[in-house]
Amino acid sequence: MSDTSFTLNTGAKIPAVGLGTWQSDPGQVKKAVSHALSVGYKHIDCAFVYGNESEVGEGLAEAFKSGLKREDVFITTKLWCTRHRQPQACLDESLQRLGLDYVDLYLMHWPIPMNANGNHPLFPKLDDGSRDLDKSWSHIKTWKEMEKLTKTGKVKAIGVANYSKNYLEELLPEASVVPAVNQIENHPYLPQQEVVDFCREKTIHVTAYSPLGSTGSPLFQEEGIQKVAKKHDVSAGTMLLSYHVARGSSVIPKSTTPSRIEENLKIIKLDSSDMDALEQISKTKGLTRFVYPAFGVDLGFPDKQ
Repeated sequence: MSDTSFTLNTGAKIPAVGLGTWQSDPGQVKKAVSHALSVGYKHIDCAFVYGNESEVGEGLAEAFKSGLKREDVFITTKLWCTRHRQPQACLDESLQRLGLDYVDLYLMHWPIPMNANGNHPLFPKLDDGSRDLDKSWSHIKTWKEMEKLTKTGKVKAIGVANYSKNYLEELLPEASVVPAVNQIENHPYLPQQEVVDFCREKTIHVTAYSPLGSTGSPLFQEEGIQKVAKKHDVSAGTMLLSYHVARGSSVIPKSTTPSRIEENLKIIKLDSSDMDALEQISKTKGLTRFVYPAFGVDLGFPDKQ
């Protein structure tokens, strides 16, 4: 199922499994991207704020030099919070680092504008230590600016990330372009079913990040996950990634280890009993972490799944 893809509301295809590059260590990203593309990946996810777009670009260049065509790779990057007033400039900087003329998908990383002239270019803080937000701007204004990018040829599609249903309900009545994607944290502890269902209703594709949970996640030892993995004679990781594809979501596991990169591309078909078992996990052990204190603002996610 490594060639599985989903159709966006633009008509474009997004490969079901991509390589995530968040928190990938410096010096390893180029090799990870190059290796992933050499073993069959066609989807690379990156972002301005990750600080490694140049290395991603080097990995892409190596793959293209070996014969892979640009049009055969789906590449996503993201607008950072301190650049909400300047999506075009932020995109241009990303394209330059990536060595590309366009990206397939450009996402608003968070619906939270931050002060572009604060005490840090990426994570400005006020004197009391709280996040320095740009309260005279809004995510809706940012989206209006992003919509203009669709006419430049520099993006094939635009979308959002970390949007709750509340934020989507604010945005959609004002939008001329419906987001193609909402990229959210997603796994059996955090299924975000309300958001997933709403996106499905509005033809917004969901991409799952942190699909295996956090580093050292107890998900791997979760009894329900172990049981389904054993039934199919696969690893817990393979089963967790397959869960997202079965839900109709693309998924972007991060790794810089060649063997793990290859393993993550193996997706199996889960049946309804498998999905029922996995969906039961959140009902007793689901996370309720939805305020995201890093921004000092409630993003409007429900308190409990």
